[in-house]
Amino acid sequence: MSQSMVYAKERDTSYRQWQFKEAVELEHKKQELTEERRQLDAERRAFEREKQEFYLKKQVEENRLEQDKKLFDMKWKILEGELKKLAAEKEQVARQRDFYRYVNEFEYGSRFGSQSVIKGEIFFSGVDSEDTLKKRYKDLIKIYHPDNLGGDKSTLQEINTEYEKLKALYE
Repeated sequence: MSQSMVYAKERDTSYRQWQFKEAVELEHKKQELTEERRQLDAERRAFEREKQEFYLKKQVEENRLEQDKKLFDMKWKILEGELKKLAAEKEQVARQRDFYRYVNEFEYGSRFGSQSVIKGEIFFSGVDSEDTLKKRYKDLIKIYHPDNLGGDKSTLQEINTEYEKLKALYE
């Protein structure tokens, strides 16, 4: 064999070796890329699962927050209502206190000769409904009935007269 043939054969062998090495390297890179792709797909699926779980948790928390807000609003309305009732009761107690203070001052003055009969209008001041009128009337009868120790017939007549006038207004 001639030297050129030997050289061509060596070149062909080295080319084949190089080609084989390149094919092996390419196959190795292909396997690495395939493995990386599998890992990326697995990570993507895991990420999608986490994303779905996050959205589910988010939805649950939003629903819970909305329910808590509704409950808070409901409790707030109840508290506002109760506060209004309390303010009304406080005002009514203040009016009754003023009324009884006025009655006591009037009685104290009448005992010492300034006036013998109390006018009926002062007993029913602050009365704004038929139920309140009836309750006040019953309480006054218990206090001013002539059979009681501090009872007074003329004051009771004034109370009865005023009660009848107011009762006619509410009917």
